[in-house]
Amino acid sequence: MKDAQEDVPQSNSRSSGSEESASSGQGPEVGPPEEAEDRARSPEAAPKKLCGYLRKFGGKGPMRGWKSRWFFYDERKCHLYYSRTAQDANPLDSIDLSAAIFDCKADAEAGTFEIKTPNRVITLKAPTKQVMLYWLQQLQMKRWEFHSGPPAPPTAPDTTPARNGPALHIELEQEEAELKEFLHPVKTPPGLVGAEAALQPVPATALRLQNISLKHLGTEIQNTMHTICGNKHAQGATPGSLVEESPQSGEQPSAPNSSAPGKEPADSPKLVHKSSLPASLPQKTKHQSTTFPFFSEGLVRHRTAQEKVVALEQQVLVLTKELKSQKELVQILYKALEAAQQEKRASSAYLAAAEDKDRLELVRHQVRQIAELGRRVEALEQERESLTHSVSLREQEVKELQQHVQLLMDKNQAKQQVICRLSEKVTQDFTQPLCDSADRDLLSQQERMEHLKDDMEAYRTQNRFLNSEIYQVTKIWRKVAEKEKALLMKCAYLQARNCQVESKYLAGLRRLQEAKASECSELLQQFIQEALQWEAGAASADSVELSPISEYDEYGFLTVPDYEMEDLKLLAKIQALEVRSHHLLELEAVERPLQQRWAALAELSPSTELKQLLRAGVPREHRPRVWRWLIHRRVQHLHTPGHYQELLSHGQACEHPAARQIELDLNRTFPNNKHFMCPTSSFPDKLRRVLLAFSWQNPTIGYCQGLNRLAAIALLVLEEEESAFWCLVAIVENIMPAEYYSKTLMASQVDQRVLQDLLSEKLPRLMAHLGQHHVNLSLITFNWFLVVFADSLISDILLRVWDAFLHEGTKVVFRYALAIFKYNEEAIMQLQDGLEIYQYLRFFTKTICDSRKLMNIAFNDMNPFPMKQLRQLRAAHRERLEAELRELELLKAQYLERKATLDHTRPEGGASEDEGEGDA
Repeated sequence: MKDAQEDVPQSNSRSSGSEESASSGQGPEVGPPEEAEDRARSPEAAPKKLCGYLRKFGGKGPMRGWKSRWFFYDERKCHLYYSRTAQDANPLDSIDLSAAIFDCKADAEAGTFEIKTPNRVITLKAPTKQVMLYWLQQLQMKRWEFHSGPPAPPTAPDTTPARNGPALHIELEQEEAELKEFLHPVKTPPGLVGAEAALQPVPATALRLQNISLKHLGTEIQNTMHTICGNKHAQGATPGSLVEESPQSGEQPSAPNSSAPGKEPADSPKLVHKSSLPASLPQKTKHQSTTFPFFSEGLVRHRTAQEKVVALEQQVLVLTKELKSQKELVQILYKALEAAQQEKRASSAYLAAAEDKDRLELVRHQVRQIAELGRRVEALEQERESLTHSVSLREQEVKELQQHVQLLMDKNQAKQQVICRLSEKVTQDFTQPLCDSADRDLLSQQERMEHLKDDMEAYRTQNRFLNSEIYQVTKIWRKVAEKEKALLMKCAYLQARNCQVESKYLAGLRRLQEAKASECSELLQQFIQEALQWEAGAASADSVELSPISEYDEYGFLTVPDYEMEDLKLLAKIQALEVRSHHLLELEAVERPLQQRWAALAELSPSTELKQLLRAGVPREHRPRVWRWLIHRRVQHLHTPGHYQELLSHGQACEHPAARQIELDLNRTFPNNKHFMCPTSSFPDKLRRVLLAFSWQNPTIGYCQGLNRLAAIALLVLEEEESAFWCLVAIVENIMPAEYYSKTLMASQVDQRVLQDLLSEKLPRLMAHLGQHHVNLSLITFNWFLVVFADSLISDILLRVWDAFLHEGTKVVFRYALAIFKYNEEAIMQLQDGLEIYQYLRFFTKTICDSRKLMNIAFNDMNPFPMKQLRQLRAAHRERLEAELRELELLKAQYLERKATLDHTRPEGGASEDEGEGDA
């Protein structure tokens, strides 16, 4: 222990001395603070360079073959550069690893692997399989580091942001842990990969000429000139400097001896010799370090630091053992001290006793203790005897077991002899010439089994690597997909802004058009013509493809409305741009979350969540399924299998009286929809069959104008005749009140009066303005209720209205009717002429572009809107309307009666006009 303690200061003094010598400012050791920090780091903390010699397959014609190349990785660009030798100044070419994938084939030559980039495939060959796996694992990790975050510059690793360092380190550790599940980490092959590989001689090739790259002849010449200049510089140096340059002379610094820490190796370079180097050698080393990311001097520094670490670790172990022994000695001394103190206390009590009686009592107490200790000694003796007896029994058992083991060993030896004899016999049988076909087959099968085992091992390794490659490429693909999604969001925002700017430009042109300035009328007409013919895709000069507004939407409706008036065509283009702008801006913020909520809704069932989703609008891919479910809930008591086919067959047997009116209305159904205007489309035939089947389904109605538009909307969404038929049945017989489509249109007239009351309640200022100019809104809104806005709103808003209408009923129609007037209230208030108001009300619903704003007005601003109030208003207005109709019928009867009386009192000589014409 004393010797160990004496060795500690000596080792410390050696280490401190070496540190002082290393930190002294003599010779080439003087460097910037960054180099001092690198020297202070441990070898584990120093970054490991990925470089080494590999064979690359390439060339053309007779020069095609394997060529030895020096490869080194650049972390800043995620490129793998390669040159002919490690001393070349300029690389021949590089491989972009950011989008590359790696592959190794089990049936290829040992050590062969491929790097596949989007432009080419590079085939490389490593000296051994271990080197190949090491390169593949390191390239995978480098690619992941590049994609996970911005790599730190290799020259200044401490300049990276502090917030990115720990997160990136944790992420890389997680990545390494995940890759271990596929393929165990490969140890660094010594001398073949890394900075040490640069000190090795260049691998020899079959032909020296074949190793030269004719493709990069200019770079080869530059490297040759650089080598020649370097040799001239070396010849001009002193002989001492040539001896000290270990990489040029072929001598390599020996590795430090880890078994003797704290001692300098015999052949390692001394600091004294370094101080005597000439000034040309540091310049030479610095020049070489600019070409490659390593230098031999750094390797010596790392090895010296490693020796210090190993020495300090051994000192810690020695001191730990010494501390443990000292603790045991302290415990023994503590027990001896405690016994001595107890004896001292007893002696002190004996001497301090004043009388003989007290002393006698103390003596008796000691006698009792002695007797107690004697009994304990006897008990321990008995226990010792029993333990001795048990030990003798154990020894007998051990002897018996030894004899048994000896028998087993003899038996095993006999078996080994038999096995040896059989093995010799089998060897002799195999060495003898095979004359039997069965023996030859056995040998070939054994050889084949060995080959299959090798193939299985190769394929197992290939499978592990490919699994890790697939896993990492998938993660990279996900990150790229997220970046692409962000770029798409940005592109949608820019397109929306572009639409807004264009719509403002067109709105300005329209205001100029309305101003009708005579001095610039020709120029204004030219601008309007260019604006109407302009397309976003053709106007981009920098080849950025912006998706222009298509002519038709996804349901076949015209995107740009076709107004009859020539002055309104510019307004139609403005509306189309506004609609697209709102759609693009809401795509990521509203539409995609809504689609995710619908995708998460597996089964449809009545709930508050479903009600809110239906009010917000159903995505196109879910709309057919949702509508079928809503319709089935409405008509499940009427639906019977095959009922629709029976109605069609009945219609083929005899013609319905309403068939002629149906044929007339087919050509007038949605003239702005390509599915009903195209001569080759099947939608008109489907619509005809649906309307004829409904006319037989409900003979009291038969056919009413407006049913064709309801059935057409159902066909565009559901695409099936039978589903569209039941949708029409649900609307007419279940959702809408009775007599809505009768000959008198009783319920439709009632709803118009109810709407007047609700408008007076919700929008009193607007109704006062319309009343002042004697505007009758029923002329505009009657068709809204009859066809549920089919002719009024653009398709995107129309189908959102129908989503909620099929679920909640006619209350939705009232809500949206009020919301439309609220949406355009200010524009209507600015009109001061009755005729102008009527002209505006004819097309103002088509100017509504923001569907979200209209929905919020309908379901938020129009509250409260109880169904009980709607029923009460309907009942009251129905009574008034029926009273008016009865009064009208009474007046009609009185008129007919008065006319009949006048006919009887007509003079006999008088002749009617018909009679006079007949005589003529």
